[in-house]
Amino acid sequence: MDIAQRIAQFENMCREDPTNDMAHFSLGGALNQAGEYARSAAAFLKAVELNPAFTKAYQMAGAALMAAGDVESAADVLDRGYREAAARGDRMPQKAMGELLTKLGKPLPEVAAAAAEAGHSEGGFVCSVTGRAGSQMARPPFRGPIGVWIREHVSAETFDAWIRQGTKVINELRLDLSRDQDSIVYDQHMREYLGIDDALYERLTGEKPPKSLH
Repeated sequence: MDIAQRIAQFENMCREDPTNDMAHFSLGGALNQAGEYARSAAAFLKAVELNPAFTKAYQMAGAALMAAGDVESAADVLDRGYREAAARGDRMPQKAMGELLTKLGKPLPEVAAAAAEAGHSEGGFVCSVTGRAGSQMARPPFRGPIGVWIREHVSAETFDAWIRQGTKVINELRLDLSRDQDSIVYDQHMREYLGIDDALYERLTGEKPPKSLH
């Protein structure tokens, strides 16, 4: 499946369920891959509007705005996202947004040290994809380093949401997961949904992610 088809599919999902923050996030990822950075940022910001705790979406929106050349809007989004991530103890997006702000020559927002621990003070599990508190899976959803990463960073609730979304992908694209190419398409959608970009995939597996031939 080519990028235009993935964009169309996610746009359809957003139309069918406009309150689905993860559908808008997935659309943003596909648009970003296509180099449509302004539209990508708008999709990520829609995800933030629907779910203000979605700190990864702040990070991705800021990066897309930077790529689009809208430096001031990028700085504003990253500043807000950095504060939100610090307040929730969502350290991965906070660190990434801090690096982007530094790249822009902007100062890091002052946040209370105690706030940075807030997301973990009650001993709960915070999903690094959505920024929401949730339940950690008892075991990885499948074997290998990607499955281990998902268990460590993605809540059971978010992964369950992907299973529902993945069922739509299978039905709408008429995928047969017994075929290698269809399985690759499904896995691409899963990684986009869960925020596992190519760089993270390579870091975890030591290999480049397989790509669909279509």
